[in-house]
Amino acid sequence: MRLERDHHHSRKGWYFGPWDSDLGISLGYANEGIDEPHFHQRMSEIYMVARGTAEIRVEQETVELTQGDVIVIEPGEAHTFLSSSSDYFHFVMQLPALQGDEASTDKVRVPESRFGL
Repeated sequence: MRLERDHHHSRKGWYFGPWDSDLGISLGYANEGIDEPHFHQRMSEIYMVARGTAEIRVEQETVELTQGDVIVIEPGEAHTFLSSSSDYFHFVMQLPALQGDEASTDKVRVPESRFGL
């Protein structure tokens, strides 16, 4: 068993992943919705909102997220956060979990114009 506590001091981080365990997923968190337009070529991302509210843009659609919401972003779907409340906190799972260069090359930045904003 591994227990992780009190990582709320940074905006974003990772709890578990293939770099330090045998899990087939990567589990992280963020206490701010980060504006970072991108998509993943192979990975799906599952965001679970624990607290607060946020707006996420997925391709041409803006989705309002609130406590208890779960959203799944499929491979190839461009996404970015537009805003988040000061008390916002979410967990994020990525699967399949990729290591090292595989993980960094899976993430593809996109221009904001792709979102039609």
